[in-house]
Formats: sequence, structure tokens, C-alpha cells
Amino acid sequence: MIDSKAPARGTAILWLRRDLRLSDHYALLRACRDYDHVIPVFILFEDAFSLQGKKNSHSWALGGAQRWWLYHSLKQFDKSLKELGSKLILRHGDPLKEIPALVKETGASAVLWHRIYESQIAAMDDKVVESLSSLQGLGEITCKALPHSGDLLHAPEAVKSGSGTPFKVFTPFWRCIVKMGAPAEPFPAPKAIPAPLDWPKSLELRDFHLEARAKWAFTIAEAWVPGEDGAKARLRAFNEEKAVRYVPDRDIPSIKGVSRLSPHLHFGEITVRQIWHSFRDSTKGGFDLRFEPYRRQLGWREFARHSLWHFPDAPRAAMRAEFELFPWRRKGSGVSRDLRAWQRGMTGYPLVDAGMRELWKTGWMHNRVRMVVGSFLVKNLRIHWLEGAEWFWDTLVDADLANNTMGWQWAAGCGFDAAPYFRVFNPVLQGQRFDPDGLYIKKWVPELKQLSAKFIHAPWDVSEAELLKAGIILGNSYPKPVVDPAKGRELALEAYETMKNLRQTSKSSNTLE
Repeated sequence: MIDSKAPARGTAILWLRRDLRLSDHYALLRACRDYDHVIPVFILFEDAFSLQGKKNSHSWALGGAQRWWLYHSLKQFDKSLKELGSKLILRHGDPLKEIPALVKETGASAVLWHRIYESQIAAMDDKVVESLSSLQGLGEITCKALPHSGDLLHAPEAVKSGSGTPFKVFTPFWRCIVKMGAPAEPFPAPKAIPAPLDWPKSLELRDFHLEARAKWAFTIAEAWVPGEDGAKARLRAFNEEKAVRYVPDRDIPSIKGVSRLSPHLHFGEITVRQIWHSFRDSTKGGFDLRFEPYRRQLGWREFARHSLWHFPDAPRAAMRAEFELFPWRRKGSGVSRDLRAWQRGMTGYPLVDAGMRELWKTGWMHNRVRMVVGSFLVKNLRIHWLEGAEWFWDTLVDADLANNTMGWQWAAGCGFDAAPYFRVFNPVLQGQRFDPDGLYIKKWVPELKQLSAKFIHAPWDVSEAELLKAGIILGNSYPKPVVDPAKGRELALEAYETMKNLRQTSKSSNTLE
């Protein structure tokens, strides 16, 4: 429950970011309880994703698919606010300038927001606090800065190993989280939001130009309903129809066996606490153990967020230092051609191509297939994992810096709790195991739909007569493999051995005689 105290007077600015919801929104409820007027504000500041690494810098500005989602999420959230007597104020620019300007414009007594546990965003928040203190110091206005806990089960500083250091392996991290107990109950949505007497000026949503870069948005729109209502509907459907079959179904890409809640979580249209508590066993008062495998997926999300907080260079630098010596293929040696084939789903490997086409058409990809296409890029093609991370960042509606980073470092074997590099997914065997009838491939690679399940996973091994019967000409109607199926794994392992040898040589040269 929200702590009880005497209401404050005046106006509160509710600074919204990745918390576009009414339910389980502590900052919103506190603003409604403690202040006479509440002004919800969203400031589009794309440089909020800028990360300064030890060796380089890169701006993870909103990708095209995220921009499409944000547009529709903001639109739906404004509609929800209006139903409660409020509305969303939109600004564009640096919050260090926009927040103080809004305070001066409205005479606000407080600014409330939820923390985001990413180092550069946290640093920006600290500067906003300083700017509000400066206003008071100059005698211009008295305005409190009231940041609150974000969208995690537990704050990163509260979860540490027995030695007091951050966890680098998931299993002990997860044991610690479970031992800490269930998160607090989600908060209800407010019944009304007190509006100000005069609203500050606002941009129109179209002024953000959010949809301009998502040229494939019309196909994404067929697959998703952004917004809090869409998130709740998806959770209900998963809880009622699919969650009990999560374990047998989650690895089968041709069926809807997973929750697909990730983009809703990223934009804060639903919280991890709401999902957690939706799986309670009402008869026993605890967590329904049938849903434990899914709860562990929430744990992986938490682990990714905590890891990014403690190791902010991870989005650009391998967590295992030895991978700085890995002999990735360099541009100019066919890398651009192979990367383009991978991005467009034209590698000649049916399961890989199906996954990449699903991504392009829907802004999402099944998790099992994400592992396969990731392994294929960094191992069979030996293209740097950052190329994959950047492509996913632009095309995934659920692109989340922590999850994207952990996923690609896992695939490349260079993260703390990653798959060993020598574990190379065989896309043919993966297809035969998880898409045995070829249903997923036939949906996304329709030029192969006339091939039988026996042949569809490796068309290069099919006789010319069988291919012609199915209307396929390799290299014409469907591409030949971009890398020799018999050589891909072998070359990946050779590169791995090269890295090990280079590392050993480096160690030897640094050893004092």
C-alpha cells in the first residue's frame, strides 16, 4: 500500500517514460493522493539511450519498430488519461531543459517519476534532481524531485552475492531473488486524475514523427495491439489458454505457445509484478508451481537488467575479455553481402530465413529461433555480434537494451552466463526437432511450401527432380546456402581455437621471466 500522510498542496508533474499505464503506477497514485493537480508529461529525448563505453560510444536511439510501438502506446495512453479527466502533455528535447521549463510554466511543487536502471539514464535523472534544487537555490520556485523504484522485482543494489558482488551467473541470482520473496501486490489504477486549472502547451503526437522510419509498420500492425489494454488482454489470454502448456509448447515456433508480453513490458504497459501475481494459486495462497518455468523467464529479464546496471559497457564490449581477440570476419571479405542475406532472410537455410522474415514482417521473433539465427550469424558466418544486436535493435518491437545485449552476448559466447562458443546450433537439426512438419518454415518461406517435411530443412540435399517438382530452382526461386553446410561449424571452431591461441600468446608475452 502507498504510505499514508497529509496531502501536499499544489501541482505535480508526472514525468512518464517507460511506464505508459494507469495500473500499478506508484508515481501516478502518489501524485493523485498528495497534490491538488497532476500534469502527465512525456518528453521524447532519443539521446536518453546514449551510452558511453570505455572504448567507444554509441547512441542506441529508438529503432524503427520501437518508434512505431511508442506512437501507438502514447496514443492509447492519452486516451486512457482523458477517460479519467486528464491528458498527456508532449514535449521534445532534453529533460534537463524541459523539466525546469515546465516547472516554471506551471508552478509545480513536485516532479515524480519512475527510475530506469540504465547508467546513462540514471545519470540524467541525477542532473534533473540537481536542476530542480538549483531552481530552489536561486529563489525561483520550490519544487521537490521525487523519483521512485522502477519496473524491477528488486533494485540492483539490493541483490548481491554472498561476497557482496553482483551475480554473474543466473542460477544463484535466481535463487537469491526467490529467497527474497514475492514482490509487493500491484497497485490499482486511480479512479480520477485531478487536472490543473490551466494546461501547459503541448506538441501533437504527429510532431514526434515516430512512424516515419518504420516503413514496414503496416505489417507489424497486423500482429500487435500496443497499450495497456492490449497488454492486459494478452496476459489474460496467455494465463487462461497457454501458460499451463508453456513447457511443451514454448520451443515450437509454429504455435503461439509463449506470452509475447515482452514489448508491453519494455514500454511499461504492464509490470513484472502484475504478471508475477497473475500466476498465484488462489487456493493455497502461493505461486502456482505449474508456471514456474515462465516465472524463470521473468528472472532472466531481471538478470539482464541487473547485469546492465552493474556492467554498463556491455552493450558495446564483450564481458569476456578474451573475445576482444576473436578473429571476426572483416568488412570487405563478403561480410556485407552475407549480413544483408541474413537480415533479409535469404541465407539458403530455411529455419534461419523463416525467423528473419518473421522479424521483418511482425517486429518479433520466436525465442528458440532467435537463438538459432544468432548462432548462425556469429558462428557459421563469423560476423561480429554487434551487427546482430544493432539489427535487432532497429527491427524488434520488444528491443530492450538489457535483453538485447544479454541475448547477443549469450549467442556469441562472450557474456558472463553465456552459451559456450563451441556450442554451434545446427539450423537443420534445430528445424527438424522444433519444426518437424515444416509449418513455421512454410508460413514465412512460402517458396518452399511444396517441399515435404522430409526435405524442407535442407533443400540443397534434395535431388533436382524433387526440387523441380516443388517448383524450386536453387539460386533462383530460393537462394543457395551462403556458407557451405559442412564447413560452417568447422570454420567457427577454427576461429575459436585461433582466439584461444592468441590469448595464450598474449598471456605468455606479458609474463615476467
